[in-house]
Amino acid sequence: MESWVFHLHLIAAISWIGGSVFMFALGISLRDKKAQKEVYPHVGPIFGWFEVGALVVLLLTGTLLGMDYSLFEMIFYDSSIPVSDAVSKKVTLVLILTVVTIVHFVIAYRTNNKERTKLEHMISRASSMLIFFLNLFVMHYAIVLRDIL
Repeated sequence: MESWVFHLHLIAAISWIGGSVFMFALGISLRDKKAQKEVYPHVGPIFGWFEVGALVVLLLTGTLLGMDYSLFEMIFYDSSIPVSDAVSKKVTLVLILTVVTIVHFVIAYRTNNKERTKLEHMISRASSMLIFFLNLFVMHYAIVLRDIL
């Protein structure tokens, strides 16, 4: 596989994780409800669509890389084999991360410039934090796989 796929995957990962870290920091630092109502309706949609694009690129390039390195068949190998264990964990985390991101995006998109219910607010905050932490674990297994390969 040409190196451009790996480089595109890396750029998308940097964008995805960097954006996640930025929004996490923004969420923690903006305690004032008025400031949140002024910032999020403007930043949120731009960020959201940017992140959806980055996620699509990550999923497509990750699939191409996984097929090129025959990684997906390793999911069914003995988990005591380091590469099999790392691939299984990364794929599982990516699937969870994708579902959580979709849930978060749908709530954010539907409620932009609108008052959220307590449940929507709780799910949005929880999913945002979960996305942040899942990113760190996915990145860890990406590094593990890169070291093995």
